[in-house]
Amino acid sequence: MSESGPGGSATPSERIDARIAELGDWRGETLARIRALVREADPEAVETWKWRGVPVWEHDGILCTGETYKAVVKMTFAKGAALPDPSGLFNASLEGGTRRAIDLREGEAIDGEALKALIRAAAALNAAERRSRATAPSGAAPRRGRSPPPPRG
Repeated sequence: MSESGPGGSATPSERIDARIAELGDWRGETLARIRALVREADPEAVETWKWRGVPVWEHDGILCTGETYKAVVKMTFAKGAALPDPSGLFNASLEGGTRRAIDLREGEAIDGEALKALIRAAAALNAAERRSRATAPSGAAPRRGRSPPPPRG
């Protein structure tokens, strides 16, 4: 993939464009569809390029990635285990305590409305965590999932 732009390096969006074009098959079409749905669901999402070639969408933290493999396009949600999935889109990385993924194979339809709901839920979770960090006392990490210790006395 050639690099272009100021200073010889492509922007993340240009790199994603190039990845879609270089794939030139159902995987490129699927990645382009995922990208469009992310943009529809969260117009403020920022495209980034991480880990030597993975498209990533962020809003107050990572929302999801768009990894391409020979047999699947994998959409991994960084905090997927904490997201509601009433449509049952998550079908991979189900054993972990944090991430969840959707493996899309050639010819499979994408439920756009359900996927946009997951993206919006991921953005809302990131925003809530950002607000929580902003209101935590200085120097103290926010408590996660634990009750405060009982008073001594």
